[in-house]
Amino acid sequence: MEQKCNYKSRLNRLFSILIIIILLLISFSVFANVSMLAYTKQYIIEQEEINGDFQTTIILGAAVYENGQPCPMLEDRLDTGISIFENKYVDTILLTGDHGRKTYDEVNGMKEYVLNHGIEKTFIFLDHAGFSTYESMARASKIYQVESAIVVTQEFHLARSVYLARKMGINAYGVKADIRRYPRSEMIQLQIREYLARVKDYIYVHILKPNPTFLGEQIPITGNSDITYDY
Repeated sequence: MEQKCNYKSRLNRLFSILIIIILLLISFSVFANVSMLAYTKQYIIEQEEINGDFQTTIILGAAVYENGQPCPMLEDRLDTGISIFENKYVDTILLTGDHGRKTYDEVNGMKEYVLNHGIEKTFIFLDHAGFSTYESMARASKIYQVESAIVVTQEFHLARSVYLARKMGINAYGVKADIRRYPRSEMIQLQIREYLARVKDYIYVHILKPNPTFLGEQIPITGNSDITYDY
């Protein structure tokens, strides 16, 4: 009987510890999200509110189809970034996305889209190793030497993007690219994913501070864009 009581007591202690750990994790996730959203609120603006000359607009990659055509969400990002450039709020465009495989290439699909909208190649820089939002902003700072930027993505993704850019030392403001309505089921999935991604990137920025997958020689955003192309 005594053995049984001890076993139950140990189980209760373990259960209590597990509950405490779960509550701490939930509390930290809420803290990370609230902190990120509160910090970036003042830096998320409308295009018409852009004040000053920025070096570039950072357009973050998203899915492309097999023929290289951007998905609707990426098209909206590109159209918004093109508009910002055409209105002379920025000097260049930095296209950053996943081109880690020969069979999948967000960046050249984005490039072709921008070129087809009449933007001269000399103003377009490509980052082929933007495998995540964290890596895109780290490389924008470390490789492309970006000091000021307008970040373009959808509203659900904008706070984390601007937060990462500013924590990387970039004077960044965000402009949302929600030109069309997206399917409700897709947005729910993306909001859940973004909640978790904010926690991950908060840990990356403040604790782990990992380097991006690829570094290399610096390619200043004020220099020659031609060396970013893979002919």
